[in-house]
Amino acid sequence: MNALKRIFGARFVLIGVPYLWLLALFFIPFLIVLKISFSEPAISIPPYSPKLDVSNGLVAFWQQVREFGFENYVFLFEEPLFYRSYLSSLIIAGIATLMTLLIGYPMAYAMARAPRSWRAILLMLVILPFWTSFLIRVYAWIGILKKEGLLNQALLAIGVISEPLTILNTNAAVYIGIVYSYLPFLVLPLYASLERMDDSLLEAAQDLGCTQLKAFWTITFPISLPGVAAGCFLVFIPAVGEFVIPDLLGGSETLMIGRTLWVEFFNNRDWPVASAVAVILLLILVVPIALFQNAQARAEEKVL
Repeated sequence: MNALKRIFGARFVLIGVPYLWLLALFFIPFLIVLKISFSEPAISIPPYSPKLDVSNGLVAFWQQVREFGFENYVFLFEEPLFYRSYLSSLIIAGIATLMTLLIGYPMAYAMARAPRSWRAILLMLVILPFWTSFLIRVYAWIGILKKEGLLNQALLAIGVISEPLTILNTNAAVYIGIVYSYLPFLVLPLYASLERMDDSLLEAAQDLGCTQLKAFWTITFPISLPGVAAGCFLVFIPAVGEFVIPDLLGGSETLMIGRTLWVEFFNNRDWPVASAVAVILLLILVVPIALFQNAQARAEEKVL
């Protein structure tokens, strides 16, 4: 009996602690933001007044329920700024994720095929940028990309260009910043998938007449797809809501939902609308991930 209690107790700890963590740090804050999104702006601290308040009595509370509406969410779809910000953020994050994949896949592949004595060193070099503050690394790109910066000076010195290029304060600078900042998040899970691959599969394919390119597309790439999917999600999700990179490297025409959210919270002090923006952004990111995981689980069930 005591053994069963210990087993169930250990199982509760293993399962319960992650759920308690999610409850405390994700679900409860989400409910708070959701509540604020249904409030009304007010000149107070905090700058909103709840629509549903039981402190005034049940009669007043029932009247509030009858008058309850979704004005803040309707406003988001009526104001072009917000849906343009959502669309622009998804496009920029999608293009940046594709660029990161095109750069990160050869890196992860080379690391997985390197001699075992070199793999730990290469892995450390990928992780090395995390030893420096994210903000400092983004600021460093300002000195690299500005007209009198290192990149333009190098291109002018070797004669590639005749006058400095305007890279800073453009979408190109935002792409560079996102790719540089989130490249390790794609390389690491992709390297983990490629490093576990059985090399005998490639040897068997070549013995059967496959070229190296055909063996890569028929064996290596399909095996690495879980790592590709995980890495792309780890890049795309934070890139959609990115604020620091577009604010420091982007220009006035760089429209992303992170900057719009910041303006609504701190400049306009419209917390209800800003909370509604955050809720919609969360749904845009969570729903596709849930659908993807559901489809992946069904595919694994069919295989089994």
